[in-house]
Amino acid sequence: MIAYLLAGTWFGIVLTKAEIISWYRIQEMFRFQSLHMYLIIGSAVVVAAVALRLVRRYAPTALSGERIEVPSKSWGRGVRYPVGGVLFGAGWALTGACPGPLYALVGSGVTVVLVVIFAALLGTWSYGHLRPRLPH
Repeated sequence: MIAYLLAGTWFGIVLTKAEIISWYRIQEMFRFQSLHMYLIIGSAVVVAAVALRLVRRYAPTALSGERIEVPSKSWGRGVRYPVGGVLFGAGWALTGACPGPLYALVGSGVTVVLVVIFAALLGTWSYGHLRPRLPH
């Protein structure tokens, strides 16, 4: 548990130092005024792709000793990806942060973000409750 807390703290420091939690950087991105956020997102995609390939190839174990497995993605049909993407982007534009940086903002002392975290959890719970009735 301590290792995960330290990893999360380190991740929050990186997000803060890279200015990912800056509302102004988010606004620059949505207005296409700066490449800062696009370069960070692009580098995150590359790192994730390499990490996934390494995990699938070498099947490492977690700190708890469990084997880490990443199942293959089954692509869905319908409108769920476009609708989900629009809802995620709208929430990101309205709040100025996506889910990861929200916790870094709380750690930085911006406690008003707790309202956004509560709303995000409520939205996640609502989706889980309504999922069987939604088109997928």
